[in-house]
Amino acid sequence: MKNKRRKNILAQTKGYRFDRSKKERVAKEAIKHAGVYAFRHRRAKKRDFRQLFTLRINAAVRPLGTTYSKLIGALKKKNITLDRKSLSALAKDHPEIFEKVVKEAI
Repeated sequence: MKNKRRKNILAQTKGYRFDRSKKERVAKEAIKHAGVYAFRHRRAKKRDFRQLFTLRINAAVRPLGTTYSKLIGALKKKNITLDRKSLSALAKDHPEIFEKVVKEAI
């Protein structure tokens, strides 16, 4: 039973460096930290992508004579409910359609 548990722990740390992949006590600690980092970074990933979307929208809207902030405000006033992810995709992949959306909002 104990050997099975140990094998399971060491299997989870396969590929880790030094004692983290060989010794049970250190491997347990490594698994615990890895879980904490994974949980934290799942949250951070959402934040990072939202920043990227904002950046893309702002970069695409500047040549059209407005700013990100003004565009979002105008979209809300006109009740155009496009989220930042789809606006970013439009700005990146279909700039002509994005331009139409911006003109409609402002």
